[in-house]
Amino acid sequence: MKKKYIALAAALIMLLCVLCACGKDDEKKPEETLSPPAVSTDDPNAEQTKAPEQTSTQLGETADAGDEYISKMVFIGDSTTYGLKAYEVLDGSQVWTPSSGTLALFNQSIATIVYPPTGEEIPITDAIGRAKPEYVVLTIGVNGVSMMDEDSFKTEYTALIERIKSVSPDTKIICNSIYPVEAMYEAKDNGINNTVIDRANGWILQIAEATGTHFTDSASVLKGSDGKLVSDYGNGDGIHLSAVGFNRVIDYLKTHAWL
Repeated sequence: MKKKYIALAAALIMLLCVLCACGKDDEKKPEETLSPPAVSTDDPNAEQTKAPEQTSTQLGETADAGDEYISKMVFIGDSTTYGLKAYEVLDGSQVWTPSSGTLALFNQSIATIVYPPTGEEIPITDAIGRAKPEYVVLTIGVNGVSMMDEDSFKTEYTALIERIKSVSPDTKIICNSIYPVEAMYEAKDNGINNTVIDRANGWILQIAEATGTHFTDSASVLKGSDGKLVSDYGNGDGIHLSAVGFNRVIDYLKTHAWL
């Protein structure tokens, strides 16, 4: 009888062992169905590609592009551009303004500039079509901020950009911000003040975005904590820059480059 009980107990023990083994196999099955962990596609040894082209409308900070970058530019604008030549901050061949030294946005379609290679005073598009510069920097609009509404300002500025593109499609156009004025100039109450200038610079940014060009906020380095032109950057009349101010602008362009 004892032998029967022993045999029965042994059989039960074997059955329990089999059931436990099956249970362990079942516990492992969910693990076998899990997806493998995601593997990073970044290869640290992969060949480095060139930096992406500038995609933001407003040019951001970059490494200093140097004098060679600036030498590829033509500057077109009003009397706030003429000083680049007058103070010999740049070679006169790079500064294109009318013989009067100023250029009003509202008559840009009929305006002429002195074309440095020949000394002729010719329409802007004729000069651009001949030279086909790599870069054009536009600094224009301060004469219009006091008398032009948003629609007319944008219409004239956009028309100038499109006219340049039509004769030189590969030219990169940089829409430069209008420079701030000093407090003493605002006191003249002639309609040109930093409030309307800041508003117009917002329009210029929108124009650049709409036309596929770029905007550069060089005005930002000319302002004091009060938002007005720092006196050391002005030539004394409250609206035009000094050589020091123009050099600040050039340094800004070098470090906010379109490459």
